[in-house]
Amino acid sequence: MTKESSPKASPHAHSDRFIEATTERSFDASHLAHLYRQMFLIRRVEEESARAYASGKIGGFLHLYIGQEAAGVGALAALRPEDNVVTTYRDHGIAIAKGMTTRALLAELWGKKTGCSQGLGGSMHLFDKAHNMLGGYGIVGGHIPLACGVAFAAKYQQQDRVTLCFFGEGAVSIGGFHEGLSLASLWKLPIVFICENNEYAMGTPLSRTLSVEDVSQKAEAYGIARDRLVVDDVLEVEARVGVAVERARKEQLPTLIELRTYRFRGHSMSDPAKYRTQAELDDHKQRDPLTQARAKLLASKYTEDQLLAIEKSVEEEVADAVKFADDSPEPDLSILAPTTYDGPFAY
Repeated sequence: MTKESSPKASPHAHSDRFIEATTERSFDASHLAHLYRQMFLIRRVEEESARAYASGKIGGFLHLYIGQEAAGVGALAALRPEDNVVTTYRDHGIAIAKGMTTRALLAELWGKKTGCSQGLGGSMHLFDKAHNMLGGYGIVGGHIPLACGVAFAAKYQQQDRVTLCFFGEGAVSIGGFHEGLSLASLWKLPIVFICENNEYAMGTPLSRTLSVEDVSQKAEAYGIARDRLVVDDVLEVEARVGVAVERARKEQLPTLIELRTYRFRGHSMSDPAKYRTQAELDDHKQRDPLTQARAKLLASKYTEDQLLAIEKSVEEEVADAVKFADDSPEPDLSILAPTTYDGPFAY
């Protein structure tokens, strides 16, 4: 990795709008174990999804979250259940962290009637109203103004809800990104914009896609607070995002946070990721946040047997979800008319 593209190459810039608040908290091993289980569950769900895609059980596109688990799990740990989340098409991990069951998720990927959207949304459009997971979206950057609309509705209706909006660094050059930040600042919306910068816009590196390597600096143009960190520790992500969430909740002010993360797989299942070296990939894998969380638990009160028990429970949950998806029925014609013509927008 070159110095230009290194996550640590650009230090946090000085700014009167840069988040300055203590994120220190007492270490809670049980809480970290909970977050580790979530990350491990996402990792295993994604690995099984890749296997199912290769065997033809999943059609269409499939974008895996492997390597980025600590970003989503840490950020969502800072939320309350009633808070809203809007995200991209790389949405499996976010959906799990927001509370969607593995059964509902895998059944949706399988295209089955028991999926979260009855098999009609698929991988890129996971939706779970009960947990305020308001969708994965397929248009790059197009969901950012929608997330602002969700935040505006919460403020207008005095709901005391914060909205988290996830997107990749490829979206920050899209008009919707700038429109969203501008309106969020103008209307003082309770929203936190989270750029999951995994260093590649599909197969194109940062040096060829961004004129300014520090994405968080773009917040300056709209007069909103910003933060930036390398995702090594899931607890640090939770703490730093937590500052922005509380700011949004108490002061009705938006924040832009850049999370420098990394995906271990290609952009999608059709991408062999030949545009990066094996040495670069191996370097990132040595700093895998899952491995670091596990090591931190072992250094605390947890034993190897306890962690193996956690991992075994995840394996059992994933195996159950795979069987559930396999055994579930496909959608039948009875849902065609209701999902096409009925509802508030029917003619």
